[in-house]
Amino acid sequence: MVVLVNGGSASASEIVAGALQDHKRAVIMGQPTFGKGSVQTILPLANNTAIKLTTARYYTPNGRSIQAKGIIPDIPLDDGAGDRAAGLKVREADLTKHLTDNAKDLKEEDRAKAAAAAAQQYNFTPAPRPKDIDEKLTRPQPGEIVSEHDYELSQAIAFLKSRGGNIQIAN
Repeated sequence: MVVLVNGGSASASEIVAGALQDHKRAVIMGQPTFGKGSVQTILPLANNTAIKLTTARYYTPNGRSIQAKGIIPDIPLDDGAGDRAAGLKVREADLTKHLTDNAKDLKEEDRAKAAAAAAQQYNFTPAPRPKDIDEKLTRPQPGEIVSEHDYELSQAIAFLKSRGGNIQIAN
């Protein structure tokens, strides 16, 4: 099984991806997730005010906190954004007053090393993302569920086929 994630994967989807990863039930592909590892509860007070309390923290089954770190994919995929969108990628760690863990936060280069080591374990190198695909081609055609030019999906299928899987996609 392959689970595709990116910076928009947050909260419950991170817990599911992390649990599947911890139990080695799926290979996680894509980009690091958002890092939403806490639950806040808003309690109304008097005079139209409220207080926001952190009431829970999310951990994977192996005890990894995802707060401000997210889930690191086993196989990283190029998100196609390059430098043009580097400032637009917002993660939990970028938010002011985000919760921190006592554990050392992973730096970007540490994330890249961890992802590269994990990818070697699977002996799979994703194909480079095509650079000159018309954006209209990446949208599903009427009646399709996904576009035939969906890079992430095509890499997930290539990975499964490299494992001898008989893959069939049905709309």
